Amino acid sequence: MNEQGARNVAEAAERVLYVSTDYVFDGTKGEPYVESDPTAPIQEYGRSKLAGEGATAAANPNHLVVRSSWLFGAGGKNFVETMLGLAAERDELRVVDDQVGCPTFTGHLAEALVALAQSGERGILHAAGTGSCSWFEFARAILERAEIDCTVQPCTTDEFPRPARRPAYSVLGSERDGPSLPAWQDGLDAYLGVRA
Repeated sequence: MNEQGARNVAEAAERVLYVSTDYVFDGTKGEPYVESDPTAPIQEYGRSKLAGEGATAAANPNHLVVRSSWLFGAGGKNFVETMLGLAAERDELRVVDDQVGCPTFTGHLAEALVALAQSGERGILHAAGTGSCSWFEFARAILERAEIDCTVQPCTTDEFPRPARRPAYSVLGSERDGPSLPAWQDGLDAYLGVRA
C-alpha cells in the first residue's frame, strides 16, 4: 500500500504531496537528520515508506515528500492516548529512554502541509515538532500536563522489546527553508486542550 498506492496517486495527480517518516533512517547519526542524509531503514515500515517516496518521485516530477515523526492527534491510536489509558489503570509505567525523536501534533503538521501544498516546493522536506525528547520524557510530560498521578520509570529498549526495531535517534532537522512547526510541548498542550 505504501508503495503501490503512492504510485497510483502520483500517476493520477497533477501535483502530489506524500507524507513519509523519520523511520527511513537507521538512527545511528547522533544528530538531526536532514533531507540529503542517506536513508537506511531498519524495519519493514520504514522500508515501505521509503519505497513510497521513490514511487512518488518516479511517477510524478511535480511532487513533494514531507517526512515527519512521532505523530499524535485526533483519530486512531497514538502514544499520548496509550500513556493516558495505561496511567488510568496503573500506578507505575516503564517507558524507553534510549529512543529520541520529535513528537509532532498532527494539527500543527496539517497546517504546514496545506501551506506546502499551495507552494511550489518540490523534492524532500522535513517537518516535525521543534525540539526532541525520549519516549520516557514524552510520557512524563503527558502525565504531568494531564495531572495524572502515575510514576514513570525509564528503561532501555532491550528491557522493553517490541516486534519491530525502532531507530535510537530519529530527530529530524532541515537544510531547506521549510515550515517551522511549534515546539512539541506546545503541540502536546494543544492536543490535550482539544481532547479535553
